[in-house]
Parts: sequence; structure tokens; C-alpha cells
Amino acid sequence: MPEISRFYGIVIKMFFKPKEHEPSHIHALYGEYVGEFNIQTMEMIEGDLPKKAQELVVAWLTLHKDQLQAMWDSQKIEKLPPLL
Repeated sequence: MPEISRFYGIVIKMFFKPKEHEPSHIHALYGEYVGEFNIQTMEMIEGDLPKKAQELVVAWLTLHKDQLQAMWDSQKIEKLPPLL
């Protein structure tokens, strides 16, 4: 699963499978915690990521939502800047 960004100990990744793997989403890893976030709604749809880490991921998603959706649609990964 390719890494897209890394900030505050959180690693953001995206993995592609056939269309049954919708909705478009990213994976956030923070230590032993994981979260799967819908790119469009920015909601955590699966996982156990702590609340503060969820808030950081949503802040980052807000900045990069359009780029992430374009990556999902094209299936071409590029690195994105971290949350500062």
C-alpha cells in the first residue's frame, strides 16, 4: 500500500482494488491504531484511531480532498505534503 503522506506520527496510505472497493478512501496508521476514511465525507468508516488523530487526519483531508479523489480515480499515487 503506497504511502502518500506522513505527519505527527500518522502515515497516510491508499490501496486500489476493483470497483467493489468503493467508496474512495484512505488508510491512516498511527502506532497500533488504524482508520479508514471516506475521501468525500471525511468520516472514519472503519478503525480504532484515537479522536485527536482522527481530527488531524480530517484536517489534512480537508486540504487534499480533490487531489486524493483524483488519485483514486486515476490510480496514480503521488506524495502530498504533510499537515503543518
